[in-house]
Amino acid sequence: MDGVATSATLALLELIHRRRSEGRTVLDLGLGEPVFPAPPAGARAAIESVRSGDLRYGPVAGAPALRECIAEEARRLSPRDGDLRAANVVVSNGSKQALFNACFVLFGEGDEVLIPTPGWTSYYSIVRLARARPVAVLGDPASSFKVDADRLRAASTPNTRGVILNSPCNPTGAVYSPSELADIVRLADERGWWIISDEIYRELAYDETAVSLLSVSPEFDRLVVTNGMSKAYAMPGWRVGWSIAPAPVTSLIVTLQSQATAGVGNAAQAAALAILSDVEGAAAFVSSIRSAFRARRDCATEALSGVEGLDLVAPRGAFYSFFRPPHVDTAEHFTRRLLEACDVAVIPGDAFGVPLWVRASYSGDLDSVREGFGRLAQFLLAS
Repeated sequence: MDGVATSATLALLELIHRRRSEGRTVLDLGLGEPVFPAPPAGARAAIESVRSGDLRYGPVAGAPALRECIAEEARRLSPRDGDLRAANVVVSNGSKQALFNACFVLFGEGDEVLIPTPGWTSYYSIVRLARARPVAVLGDPASSFKVDADRLRAASTPNTRGVILNSPCNPTGAVYSPSELADIVRLADERGWWIISDEIYRELAYDETAVSLLSVSPEFDRLVVTNGMSKAYAMPGWRVGWSIAPAPVTSLIVTLQSQATAGVGNAAQAAALAILSDVEGAAAFVSSIRSAFRARRDCATEALSGVEGLDLVAPRGAFYSFFRPPHVDTAEHFTRRLLEACDVAVIPGDAFGVPLWVRASYSGDLDSVREGFGRLAQFLLAS
C-alpha cells in the first residue's frame, strides 16, 4: 500500500464536506458526478425488486438477463456478431471494479502497463495494486494529450503486457478517432499486448461519435471493454458496471470477484436491466443528458476563453475542462488558493500525471456551472 495514494477526487470530497460543515457554500467543480435524476424505469424496477423479496445472493457474474442485455448491446457495436455472448460479460460493483478485476487477472509482478497520460488517477493505483508497474506515456498537448502508436511503441519494453485506453478521456475530454484506435490495436496485436478500453464516457461525445474498441478491432482477441451506468445514465451511486472480455478471461474475473465482493445488489441490477432493455428509451435518455452536458461544456468554455495565457484543451467529450493556468508554481497550490478565496473546488493535475494542469468538472447543474466557472475565470484574471 505504500505506493498507492488515496483517490484525489475522494480526498477532495472530504475537504468539501469539511468546509460545508463550517457553513461555507462550496461550488464543486471537482467530482465527475452527473446530477440528473436516473431514468424513472430504473427506480421503479428497483423498488419492485425490493418489494418482491428478492433478497438472496445472486450469481457472482450478474443476473443472466442483464448479462445477456449487455452482450446484445455489444453485438450491436461489433461486427463479431455471434462471438459476443453473456459468457463474455461480468457485472461488477461499478466500472472501477471491472477495471480492477481486469488488471488483477491480466497483469502481475514484473509486467508493465502503458497508461496514456494525463489519465484517470485510479489507473495508476489499480495497476500498482496488481503488483505491475504503470508506465505513464505523455500525450501530445497539441493533440489534446492523445497518444499515438509511435509514442506507445517508444515507451514499451519487453516487459510491456498491455495498455489502458479511455475515450472520451478523463481528464482532457479528448476523443480518439477510429483510425487512431485502429493504429493502436495493430501495434498491440503485433506486440501481443492486452488492451483494456474504459468506455464509461463513450456516449458523452459532443462533436463527433466516440467509437467502441469493439467496433474497430473485430480480429483482435486480447481486448477487455469496461463500462457502466454511472455517467451516461446518471447513476453513480447505484454501482453497476461491467466488463466484456474473452470467455477464458471472464471465467477468471468471475473467480476473482467471487472472493472479493460476490455479485452486485439485486435491486441495482434490476434497475439497470429495466433501463438497458428499453433500447429506444435508453437512447432517448442518453441523448437528453448529452445535450444538457453540451450546453454546460459551452458555458464552461466560454467562461475560460477570455483568460489570456490560459492553455485549455478543447473538451470534445466527457464533462471536464483541462487547463494550465498562467503564472502558477504548482497546481496543488493553485487549487487550494482557489478554494480558500472563492469556495470553488477543482482537482490538481498531479493526480492525472501532469503537474501544473488543473481539471474542472462541468457535470453539475447549469446554474452552478455558470457560477463556478465564472468565479474560476475571475480568479484566473486576477492572479
